[in-house]
Amino acid sequence: MAKPNVISKGDLIKSAKACLVDKGIEKFTLRAVAEAAGVTQGTVYYHFKTKEQLLLDIVQDVCESSWSEISRQNHPYITSQALASAESRCSYDSFFHKLFFTVAASSLHNEKIRSQLGEVLSTENHALTANLANLWSHSPIEGVSLETWGFFFNAMVDGLALQALLQKDFPVEKTYKEMAQLFQGLSDLINKEDE
Repeated sequence: MAKPNVISKGDLIKSAKACLVDKGIEKFTLRAVAEAAGVTQGTVYYHFKTKEQLLLDIVQDVCESSWSEISRQNHPYITSQALASAESRCSYDSFFHKLFFTVAASSLHNEKIRSQLGEVLSTENHALTANLANLWSHSPIEGVSLETWGFFFNAMVDGLALQALLQKDFPVEKTYKEMAQLFQGLSDLINKEDE
């Protein structure tokens, strides 16, 4: 029996995440979300007009949760925590990145979702730039701003995720270990200049 139509958007997003894990992206529908949440389909449509909008809200929720968790960490651990979080979601069966790239592909034909997904990426870029500004007194390479470094690191994480989704044998652990070494090398350049 369906619950009364009193359910929060956040609770629907939680149910939608569970539904995606259970049914997969191919069988994910607003009707399936309603069934998983124990509410009417109309309740889901009240909060989310389209499946793509719900997918976007899920991606935004995951991103915000991830950045919130990273931001709570103490200063020296921000980078290692961020890399560990990104590596944990980088796999051939990554739920998060399948979702992210599905929404990204859908957004190419839907300007509203495209704009909202752009805002999610912008928030990630700003968070990365702020974290870098806390760790680095200046850019390790003259002419490359901290903002651009934030864009680079975000693009690397998404690019690595795409490669891992498409290649079962993609060397995730090795690649992230070397990405951490790259970051450390850039940090060492700054420390030498500051001495």
